Amino acid sequence: MSRPYPLQVAAEIRAVGEFGSFALGAPVLRRFLPTGSRPVFVMPGFLADDISTSPLRKVLDALGHTTYGWDLGRNLGPTPQILDGIVERLDELHQKYGEIDIIGWSLGGIYARELARIAPHAIRQVITLGSPFQIETPSDSNASAAYRSLSHLHAPELEMRVPAYVREPLEVPATSIYTRSDGVVRWQHCLNHDEDHTENVEVYGSHCGLGFNLAALIVVADRLAQPIGGWRPFRVRRTLRTLFPTAPTYRVPAA
Repeated sequence: MSRPYPLQVAAEIRAVGEFGSFALGAPVLRRFLPTGSRPVFVMPGFLADDISTSPLRKVLDALGHTTYGWDLGRNLGPTPQILDGIVERLDELHQKYGEIDIIGWSLGGIYARELARIAPHAIRQVITLGSPFQIETPSDSNASAAYRSLSHLHAPELEMRVPAYVREPLEVPATSIYTRSDGVVRWQHCLNHDEDHTENVEVYGSHCGLGFNLAALIVVADRLAQPIGGWRPFRVRRTLRTLFPTAPTYRVPAA
């Protein structure tokens, strides 16, 4: 499967507009979103840091949740320092709260899924934003050149191929938020297989804008507000339907 087309890459400039829409629209939309009190660990995408997830975390904090960045600086890929750091962060938050929720943007979502794989007892659910966890090699994305340039920093076993187990389903509920106009990764690489505790929710937008996408915010807030042990697939409220494609969920046959 090839990378996104060049025109889709160019269209990633839309993220600037999405940020503006989020800044103006989130305070208004927040009044209609469910509140909650969940501890939430949020991880940034490739080459980004906690500043990139700050807009989303601020809104979630205002809804009553307690959010945490990863405090590991820029996401340079799977370096030993980052891999050790996210495990330590998870252990710290689990010791404090018990089960937590994790949100990961792009590569951050792949990390989030792997934390749920090694410590399902510590994580209630995983929410990913444009995360290509079905990818087989880094060259299958438009971030491959930058990824390769930093591969000498990565854990040796993760330099050039993504292990097959990364594509396997998780034990915990998993929501993938994706956009078909993604200019960085193939949207098909972001899809959960069809299980009774997984879902794929499509939104309009760009890859680089998913962390401050109003429709994505609606999905995230709804997922976090679910009762403990009461996971159900996301359903769009009729009043918010215009923010989503006609068919917001996409099911993939179970592996």
